[in-house]
Amino acid sequence: MSDVPVYIVVNLAVSDVDEYRIYEKGFFGILKRYGGSFITFDDKPIHLEGDAPRKDRMIIFTFPSEQVAKDWYADPEYQALSEHRRAGTKLEFLTMVHGLPPRG
Repeated sequence: MSDVPVYIVVNLAVSDVDEYRIYEKGFFGILKRYGGSFITFDDKPIHLEGDAPRKDRMIIFTFPSEQVAKDWYADPEYQALSEHRRAGTKLEFLTMVHGLPPRG
């Protein structure tokens, strides 16, 4: 599975806009450094079935592989930056989802 893309799905509520903005400003540079791509965010997701996540911000971004995503998450600069996210949000989940392997 090392050659399949992974998607990171996040659900959070912003409680301190200033702290979260610090996180956002640093996030994209680190994401790009690891070959990640931002897909989308939605502040009003529509829940259809099952246990509902928080009705707050949903975020989706991707990396080329699981290892790259793990390296991004473990990056000391990213972890230091994440302290602003932790201080400025209530995180419901940050989940890695594997993409489909190439068909061949």
